[in-house]
Amino acid sequence: MAVVFDADFTSTSQWIAGRSSAYPRMGPTNRGDHKLDFLSRAHCPGGVFAATRRHGGDLWTCNLLTTEGSPEGFQARTGDTLAARVTLPVELGAWPAIWTWREGGSEVDVFEYHPNHPDLLEISNHVRGGYRYWHGADAGIAPGATFDLRTVFGAHSVDWFVDGTLIHADRRGVGPNWHAFLIVNLSVADGTYHDRPPVLGPDRLSWVCHSLRVER
Repeated sequence: MAVVFDADFTSTSQWIAGRSSAYPRMGPTNRGDHKLDFLSRAHCPGGVFAATRRHGGDLWTCNLLTTEGSPEGFQARTGDTLAARVTLPVELGAWPAIWTWREGGSEVDVFEYHPNHPDLLEISNHVRGGYRYWHGADAGIAPGATFDLRTVFGAHSVDWFVDGTLIHADRRGVGPNWHAFLIVNLSVADGTYHDRPPVLGPDRLSWVCHSLRVER
């Protein structure tokens, strides 16, 4: 397999910052999805994705990068493998994710994470309805942990790996003609399903995507 996408989170050719059709009217907020996000137009040097408390309200300025609308317009396809190295956040309310998106049911969640469930990774195939909430305490999953993710977007099964170990094969897949843009972001939970940041807590949340590549 050859590397067809190697993320540079400062690249204005690879990434568009602060807007996505996954958010109503391309952003900047998405309260309907239980997020306190107000999207930033900033890129993310060093792969550091941050959220900063905004003054005068309960929204947070959040980083979101997507290949949708970018000059290169990269899309993952059936058969591709996405590999990423990440460091999880530690602060309550932080909601990091790597996922795919294109209008018409193309979303696959490489992972989502919430520090109030400290050993849990949420992985989902919204194309064909497969998901798992994987408890990885024995694998070292915890706030602040660093580890490798790998997701294979197979036609008949989407397979997720952590540090080289298969944690879920959904046996559903994405079908033969699937393709979708990449999104990497940090959202902030509004408290509906996961703890929101405490009022007197930190004014900045963050996590790190050290590397992200797609092989074909």
